[in-house]
Parts: sequence; structure tokens; C-alpha cells
Amino acid sequence: MAEAAVTVQRAPPDLPTVPGLRLAAPATRYILRGAAPAADAAGEAFGLQVPREPCRAARSGERAALWLGPDEWLLLAPEEAAAALGSALAAALAALPHSLVDVSHRQIGLEIAGSQAATLLAAGCPLDLHAEAFPAGMCTRTVLGKSEITLWRVAPETFRLEVWRSFAAYVCDFLAESARGI
Repeated sequence: MAEAAVTVQRAPPDLPTVPGLRLAAPATRYILRGAAPAADAAGEAFGLQVPREPCRAARSGERAALWLGPDEWLLLAPEEAAAALGSALAAALAALPHSLVDVSHRQIGLEIAGSQAATLLAAGCPLDLHAEAFPAGMCTRTVLGKSEITLWRVAPETFRLEVWRSFAAYVCDFLAESARGI
């Protein structure tokens, strides 16, 4: 007898009151690994050129590709694009050596915006987050407190954090504690 598929809905963490902190819209996330031909094919299927410049993000509408390493990118798209995007990427990459892993349920997105956003993050992030050192469009893997995050400066006063779901409550609580000192 066939068993019915069970869909598990994971609730986002409860956000503490931190000025400018909010959950990012639900997203489909893929980690892409591959050489230049795979990056080109994925970019064509994804609808934007995958960035080749280190620590940079490319964005088109609600889609983004973040450079994580010489042959690794995080692809972000609206959650409702999941099925079509997965099929398009699989078809485009079928004949090329690559790795494409759906990490949509592994992590969540947080956004921090406002004039104190960089100061708030600097309480637990070892990077120089001054706009000249970490300008809009820049992204990298780093830590916040004791948690690994992917940090992307979306706009001069707006950051997006991609956090593993299991560390999300810790990161939110860390930001809340940091905000108490600002």
C-alpha cells in the first residue's frame, strides 16, 4: 500500500524586538558548484549572470546569485519558483559536471535595515562593515557571534543574512542583545 507524502511546515523563529530586523520572504535556495561552463549554463537558466568577481552578488528582480567561492554560488529565488527553477537548472546542467543542492529548508533569511544595521552586526561580526570596505552588492561567508552566516549588503543600510535554521534563534537573540547596547 502506498503511503501519502507528508509535508512538514517549519515555523520561522520568533523574532525578538530589534529595530530594523525582519524575516526575509520565503525563498528557494540552491548551492551551485561547478566550473565556468556550469556557471554560465546555470546563469542562463536562472535568468541572471552568475557573478565571477569574488564576494559579489548579482540581482535581477527577486532573484539573486551570491559568490561564495571560486566555484560556488548561492542562488536565491522566490519560494513559489521552486519546482520550475529546479527543473530548469537540472535541464541546463545535465551534460555538465556540477553539484546543485537544494538547501531551501536548511536555512532562513533575515534582513536588518536602518542607520544602525552595520553597528548592530559589528557587535558579533569580525568584518569591517563600513560602506567603503563592505559596499552594497558585497557578500561573504562569515560569523555572527558563534554562528556561521552568509552576509550580503543589499543596499547601503540593508543587510541580508542567510542563517542555518538550527542557528536562527541564537542569531536573533544575539542581535537582540547587541541592540540593547546601541
